[in-house]
Amino acid sequence: MSMQFKVITNNGDDDEHTYKVLSKEEQFRHFKNVTASVLQDAMNAWGDIWNELQGKVTHGHMITREVEGGFTPDCGWPEFLEKMWILKHHLDYAKRYCEGKE
Repeated sequence: MSMQFKVITNNGDDDEHTYKVLSKEEQFRHFKNVTASVLQDAMNAWGDIWNELQGKVTHGHMITREVEGGFTPDCGWPEFLEKMWILKHHLDYAKRYCEGKE
């Protein structure tokens, strides 16, 4: 089965189909901006998780009396686990984006 292709030219008259080729500097600026945004979202998710742990665990090893029976997040387990998933998602996306595998 053979296919025929039609060559489409663009002389710049059609604004809808005119695209600007970005310079390497512009591409790098976009890369930095996207990466910064994704990592800020990851930091915000980490901050939410950290706030849930404040006052319940001290220096990573001392457990206060109110959580001796086990940790229960104030926001509830579904929301806490969603925050953990969001953090993982942002970090995974940032890693893939930096590797060029987005």
